[in-house]
Amino acid sequence: MTHDPQARPTIVEIDGRALARNFGEIARIAGGAAAVLPVVKSNAYGHGLVAVARALQAAGAERFAVATADEGAELRAAGVRGTIVVLGGVYRDDHVHVVDDQLTAVVWDAATATDLASVARARGRAVAVHLKIDTGMSRLGVDADAAPDMLASLRRIPGLTLEGVLTHFCNAESVGGPETARQLERFGALIATLARAGMRPPVVHAANSAATLSEPAARFDWVRPGLALYGVYPSATTRTQAALVPVMRFVTRIVALRAVPAGTGVSYGSTFVTTRPSRIATLPVGYADGYPRVLSNRGVVVVRGERVPVAGRVCMDQTMIDVTAIRDVAVGDEVELWGGALPVDEVAATAGTIAYELLARVGPRVRRVVR
Repeated sequence: MTHDPQARPTIVEIDGRALARNFGEIARIAGGAAAVLPVVKSNAYGHGLVAVARALQAAGAERFAVATADEGAELRAAGVRGTIVVLGGVYRDDHVHVVDDQLTAVVWDAATATDLASVARARGRAVAVHLKIDTGMSRLGVDADAAPDMLASLRRIPGLTLEGVLTHFCNAESVGGPETARQLERFGALIATLARAGMRPPVVHAANSAATLSEPAARFDWVRPGLALYGVYPSATTRTQAALVPVMRFVTRIVALRAVPAGTGVSYGSTFVTTRPSRIATLPVGYADGYPRVLSNRGVVVVRGERVPVAGRVCMDQTMIDVTAIRDVAVGDEVELWGGALPVDEVAATAGTIAYELLARVGPRVRRVVR
């Protein structure tokens, strides 16, 4: 057995040029950078919130969407300018920070809007809000039929600036189904009603990545790309709609190698038993880093351009792979968990989940390195 005492080499490589290119491609489709609201919530889908926002700002982004007020505050503390929309709603304890950090809050009830405005007035400011409309997701938002009255009441609250309305499609992978069509029809009818009554807010937005790429009618004033921004297509049908480049490579290195005879068990429970004299490599990455345990005895990784199998159960901090077939394999060799040669959506399919989850679950102890 050999061992490499180097510092832990498990990192996420972020391709800054690919990120900027994807932003430009989406802006081209949407009608310009001013129409794009990049979604950087959940640590920018695991890519690194501040690093991604700074790179996008340098590429021309004028606004950002986060899930929580804390994420918005982190961006402000890092010097990120422009509009920051808190998509997931804000809580009472957030209201002072929303006002002080000049965040834009998504609301769907009068009580939250009223309290936000009260805090803003007390601090000599106004707070911008977007009203969320539930058109079929059944998660958050005011019913479309009740939206005109809600908008009218919000307009009467001093200290509140009603900037926009939005909805959320229940299908994130494709917009070709009847559910999205019904949602879009309902939302479009509401916007037309508001326009006729002179109540249409300045900003209307609905389109996720799939709708941005393939449904012009859903683009309205802003689009909200998430997955596509990071170079992953929402579905196979959207691959012809844009030229996207993967932004993340999740990589590590072999830190130990051992030669073992046939009949040797590997990892917890010995669920993998060698059938020949084998070489087993240990990787310093596990499910605590976001590499799913479900890939035990199922996943593959890339070593020296070749795919090799995960051997045994993925541990909390380590994973073993069978590198018997790789000639001249050595301690220190790079191992790609997903990225360029091994698309994340392929790994997600093996794990029985979606690319969104794998990206967002990469843990905080994994260093993000912008290339």
